[in-house]
Amino acid sequence: MDCTGAGPVKELPVGIDATTEEEYASQSQLLQEFTNISAIDKAWVFNPGSGEGSQAMFSISQPNLLANKRKRHILSAHITKESNHSVTFHWAPFPVEMTGVSAIVPSPSGSKLLVIRNSENDSSTQFEIWGPSQLEKEFNVCQSVHRSVYTDGWFEGISWNSDETLIAYVAEQPLPPKPTFGSSGYKKGDFADKDCNSWKAQGDWEEDWGETYSGKGQPALFVINTNSGEVRSIEGISKSLSVGQVVWAPATKGYHQYLVFVGWSAEKRKLGIKYCYNRRCALYAVRAPFQELETAEPQLKGNATEDLPISNLTQGISSAFFPRFSPNGKFLVFLSAKCSVDSGAHSATDSLHRIDWPNDGKLSLPAKIVDVVPVVMCPEDGCFPGLYWSSLLSSPWLSNGCTLILSSVWNSGRAIVSVNILSGEVSRISPGDSSSSWDVVTLDGNNIIAVCSSPIAVPQIKYGYCLEESVTSAAWSWLDISSPLFRYPEKVRSLLSSLQFSILKIPVRDVSENLSEGARKPFEAIFVSSKSKKNDASDPVIVILHGGPHSVSVSSFSKSLAFLSSIGYSLLIVNYRGSLGFGEEALQSLPGKVGSQDVNDVLTAIEHVISKQLVDPSKITVLGGSHGGFLTAHLIGQAPDKFVAAAVRNPVCNLELMVGTTDISDWCYVEAYGHDGLTRFTEAPSTEHLTLLYNKSPISHLSKVKTPTLFLLGAKDLRVPVSNGLQYARALKEKGVEVKVIVFPSDVHAIERPQSDFESSLNIGVWFKKYCK
Repeated sequence: MDCTGAGPVKELPVGIDATTEEEYASQSQLLQEFTNISAIDKAWVFNPGSGEGSQAMFSISQPNLLANKRKRHILSAHITKESNHSVTFHWAPFPVEMTGVSAIVPSPSGSKLLVIRNSENDSSTQFEIWGPSQLEKEFNVCQSVHRSVYTDGWFEGISWNSDETLIAYVAEQPLPPKPTFGSSGYKKGDFADKDCNSWKAQGDWEEDWGETYSGKGQPALFVINTNSGEVRSIEGISKSLSVGQVVWAPATKGYHQYLVFVGWSAEKRKLGIKYCYNRRCALYAVRAPFQELETAEPQLKGNATEDLPISNLTQGISSAFFPRFSPNGKFLVFLSAKCSVDSGAHSATDSLHRIDWPNDGKLSLPAKIVDVVPVVMCPEDGCFPGLYWSSLLSSPWLSNGCTLILSSVWNSGRAIVSVNILSGEVSRISPGDSSSSWDVVTLDGNNIIAVCSSPIAVPQIKYGYCLEESVTSAAWSWLDISSPLFRYPEKVRSLLSSLQFSILKIPVRDVSENLSEGARKPFEAIFVSSKSKKNDASDPVIVILHGGPHSVSVSSFSKSLAFLSSIGYSLLIVNYRGSLGFGEEALQSLPGKVGSQDVNDVLTAIEHVISKQLVDPSKITVLGGSHGGFLTAHLIGQAPDKFVAAAVRNPVCNLELMVGTTDISDWCYVEAYGHDGLTRFTEAPSTEHLTLLYNKSPISHLSKVKTPTLFLLGAKDLRVPVSNGLQYARALKEKGVEVKVIVFPSDVHAIERPQSDFESSLNIGVWFKKYCK
């Protein structure tokens, strides 16, 4: 054959044909535009006290696809306020990139800035103390003192003391010595790190806290002196206690100062803690180092506590976290997930509590715990549904010292609320008529800097100020703040402006007498659609199912979902019973009924929008991750003719397989058995247990499945190990169902590394397009 002049034959990537390649090309360009939108991670406000306004500093992140990391930078703004309540943000012309920075924490006065740089190898951790114009101090803490400082948002705790001479923080303990061997065998008493004539054995296995904590060391408490750089570990804390969220107790002259921190106990096993609020924890007090007293120190009074180096402040409650002291030091408030701990549900309705802190520094134990915001069992329509997924700012207080501001899930959205910690009064202060989601970012004195967004609107900075002394929603006014933070192309703006969304109330089907009042109430779904129909035909719809199951999809902006809306799909985002934000009774109705009650709720929501002629019943797809993947796999088995295509991310497909491989095997029992799951839980399931777990699983309906399904799997997932999805995908292939599998070798459960997240969203869009023509 004469091949003269012939060029190389174009070879397409595996799994892509010519038609698919065109979709990849067109969709990836649009997805890139959405991916580039930035996000605010944290913010701080500094008030110089000169009366010339305040200074805001925003920590911003943006995906860097080429580096497969998130790029982080700082952008500042000077805030000026006029007498007519107008507010102007004067933004710096350019942001400053924070390369290699793990955490930044301003000092209480705002005159200093701590910058922490964790090493990515075995070198030291760097502490930098910055002043207004220059680097003032720099300390390197070697690995023999501690490894990386925790900056995970959970164990993380970095706290300056009031005079800014000490910083308490949580870091990984040093690696324990490993057995060393040389040419003559075991080298007794020789633990040198580097020796070319020896090698180190593995030693005993150390258990970690599971998903995202693989290889992380035990979190321990340290204090660094900002003048000398000396670091001291806190002595007397049990090795079975993992510590986090440390704060300084108020200083009392002549008395020893205390550190207050959260401790998680793990006597038998460390079950996974990521996304799991059902891990027992308490607040502890311990004396801080570096203090020499001229007067006698107070003692912890109470039952046999005088000689203890560490004291449990919350013995009467099974969960206590996010401790915060009021500005005057009179009150210690904290959140509690006691409903999660006591029921076994991985997340549930939170409560807020208060401990009155003594003025003289003398601590009496056991501490009296005052309930400030109790668990809401069954909220009245439109009323406060309880606290969910709430986190407290480092300084959440208004100037009266007894009102704190926080964000919380409120039905299918997020709202900003104020809480009076003396009266327990809770007020919604973000607009009650807004369907968008609101999050407090930081406080500017008695004013609030917040972010508001919706499924069809990118985040917008809002500035709230109180018009009246009474802190209620009617008394707050909100201003739109122009900012360069969320700029996006005109094409994205045009696409989003063509969309609309609403929050639907879905009546429960087949209400039985044994249901609680809260479980009988309608659940909700967020419906996103085009403002206009093409040729009077409805767009294909994607049913979106959140994981958990005790999680929630809120009406905030999601880049991946906005992308799917913009390429021609309506979205039906279902918050089935068991979701957060609707009261504890509705949430606790699901354990023991997974695979049935939640599946029926989703089918009811689909029938609801079909009956309203909002969707075409012949063009329904379904997408879910984790427990949402569990539901997706159940739906294509229990309703095999309903869906034209499906996509799952790290789905729970076989509880019988998962129970022996996951980091949260207790979850399998609680969701399968209900409230008896905690007492039945064992690391050695019986045949009876395994049979029930199998029968509750999607794999038990596999013989009926015929829906083409896309699998997106993280190879390092410890929550739902990759074997779960692979087993189900292989079984579908075996029976002739069309399957596509993408495994991300370095991703965990969330599949959130920038390249992986991008590829996942792109493949979902292309996969559904293939079957929704």
